[in-house]
Amino acid sequence: MPQVVSIQFQPVTKLYYFDPGPFTDLLPGEWVLVETARGKELAQVVLPAKEVDEGELEGPLKRILRRASKYDLDQKAYWAKQAEAAMPVCQEKANAHGLKMRVVRCIYSYNGERLTVEFVAEHRVDFRALVRDLARHFSTRIEMRQIGVRDQAKVVGDYGRCGRSLCCRSFLREFHSVSIRMAKNQNIPLSSSDISGVCGRLMCSLAYENDMYAAARKHLPKVGQKVLTPDGPGVVRYLNVLLGKVSVYLESGAMKEFDAPDLSLPGHPERVYRMPEF
Repeated sequence: MPQVVSIQFQPVTKLYYFDPGPFTDLLPGEWVLVETARGKELAQVVLPAKEVDEGELEGPLKRILRRASKYDLDQKAYWAKQAEAAMPVCQEKANAHGLKMRVVRCIYSYNGERLTVEFVAEHRVDFRALVRDLARHFSTRIEMRQIGVRDQAKVVGDYGRCGRSLCCRSFLREFHSVSIRMAKNQNIPLSSSDISGVCGRLMCSLAYENDMYAAARKHLPKVGQKVLTPDGPGVVRYLNVLLGKVSVYLESGAMKEFDAPDLSLPGHPERVYRMPEF
């Protein structure tokens, strides 16, 4: 099986597999120089060398060229400061060109050969004239990258309603699909303020427990379904999925809560619902 090292190019971002070559003793936190499609880049080791199945590889592995030297890291730190200073300049020039875009981040390559400008915009932006202007001003190669509002939140950072740093900023390396169905599965109110994150999109955290709720719901009746209870027939009005409790509106006009195993379907008294297992 091939041996790989997991690296990241920016903090808390997607991990990439690289062939360690002779550097099988690399430790998490170390910096290395690697060859990418855009040229040489500095990257940080996240996971040490390990063996993986061939099926986990998306294509031929690129090799780690060498450990980063002190000079490499000094260069990286210098150009990181230059990137911060470049942000207001890029925004000012974008405004001068009449482009409706917001510059979110500027990233220099570790040796200053390339400046990547990340921005958000509601529509596609024709930035060809801006690129020429920036190239003249910074005397380097310019790359423009339009990102989404979720990526913007990850870059800028903020605090969620839980009071902690945003998941995408602190530990979530990749964004996953999130849907309204996930909120419904968890009985979360569907008001925008309850299910939206600071980015304005559905909260990433809706996906964390969705599989558990979806599996548990298979053992419970659906809201609106007619059921038989120890107190007579009724209609399901609310589910407490975690506790396996079902609120039923009885024909007598009363609302009462029952354990799931106490209920059955009309005409099928042998069918008994189970308590969810976690």
